[in-house]
Amino acid sequence: MLSLIGLVGGLGLLIFLTIRGMNLFIAAPLCALIVALTSGLPIFIGDGNFVTTYMQGFTGFIASWFFMFLLGALFGKFMEDTGAADAVAKWIVDKLGFHRAVLAVVLACAILTYGGVSVFIVAFSVYPMALSLFKDANLPRRFIPATMAFGSVTFTMTSAGSPEIQNWIPIKYLGTSPFAAWEVSFVVAVFMALFGYWWLKKMIGKAVDNGEKFEVRSSDPEIPVRDYPHPMTGIIPLIVVLILSFTLHEALAQLALIVALGGGVLTLMAINFQHFHNLPQAVNLGTTGALLAIGNTAAVVGFGSIAKATAAFQTTVEVMTQIPGNELIGAAIAVSVIAGLTGSASGGQAIALPLVGPHYLDQGVDPEELHRIVSISSGALDSLPHNGYVVTTIRAICGETHQAAYWPLAALTVVVPLIGLVMAIGLFSIF
Repeated sequence: MLSLIGLVGGLGLLIFLTIRGMNLFIAAPLCALIVALTSGLPIFIGDGNFVTTYMQGFTGFIASWFFMFLLGALFGKFMEDTGAADAVAKWIVDKLGFHRAVLAVVLACAILTYGGVSVFIVAFSVYPMALSLFKDANLPRRFIPATMAFGSVTFTMTSAGSPEIQNWIPIKYLGTSPFAAWEVSFVVAVFMALFGYWWLKKMIGKAVDNGEKFEVRSSDPEIPVRDYPHPMTGIIPLIVVLILSFTLHEALAQLALIVALGGGVLTLMAINFQHFHNLPQAVNLGTTGALLAIGNTAAVVGFGSIAKATAAFQTTVEVMTQIPGNELIGAAIAVSVIAGLTGSASGGQAIALPLVGPHYLDQGVDPEELHRIVSISSGALDSLPHNGYVVTTIRAICGETHQAAYWPLAALTVVVPLIGLVMAIGLFSIF
């Protein structure tokens, strides 16, 4: 019981401290320590001690994602410094009008995500353009994280055909394909896209009606109008990233992102070199931003490593995977809760599926239906405030606070996917 109280209390405290703006390098290990102490884990000495377990999670994430974060940050910073992002943004505004700025950001994120680019890298890549679009449209910048997240981690990340890992993990355990239950997936994705976009526009419209507008900051890039490159110099590198990641994904898996982003960075430098304002500074800022982003995320991953090592977590997994009643509902609850505890959609799947998969397949559950429910459900409660993508996007990339930016993001990345999950279960039950 004490272990469970510590696990829930530690998670609740981490969420609270994150929303309050506490530095995650302090908040995450502090909350993880509380979880470890209440679960009787050794702190310094012994197998599975707190320090070793936390740092294995911390360093393991950095080892897996460092080059992607670095190249993604450099790509975004180069787009910003050369004015390529501004050029693309102004071209979109000229073609679509100011009122389509939000749609442009959502579509950019959706295309890149469905093309196989990691959601972290999409955030780095699209933010400079999103900033320019919101500035030109005079929209409150605190909605930029929600807009990018909506296009990245809702109707694209967990849909049939998506090359994102959240749609591929179930294949290993269920013997399905990335297009599993595509008919229901398509209906749910269209609903989430339309309903989420309507809600996003409604929230932004209400804020504008209340007097909110774009606020310029001293840290924003200043690119003279006369120095804008051609819009295609910003679009071509994005296309290079998209094509390379899509064509190399199956052959190189995660390493394809390194090649894709490297190609994007080199392409951007080659065609826009004369438009750099301060290349050394752009490199320094991009590198620093990458370290901050990956460090914040790794700190939360370390907390998840401690949580997974507790008896309470193991008990929770067992209880969640044995929920009676409709099998699809049980699987959805299990994956959602575990993804929420770990702050990771892929982590929730990887932990739950080895138990959920065989258990429900033995009961005759259609593997394609189970695949789609697991995928969609993993993308809901994973977006709680301590989620690595959420922290990175709000704080490290957009420079916002959780208090200002998280709630609209939560509406779109927690509530909307939950509604979509209910719809998917309902459709499977009917048909």
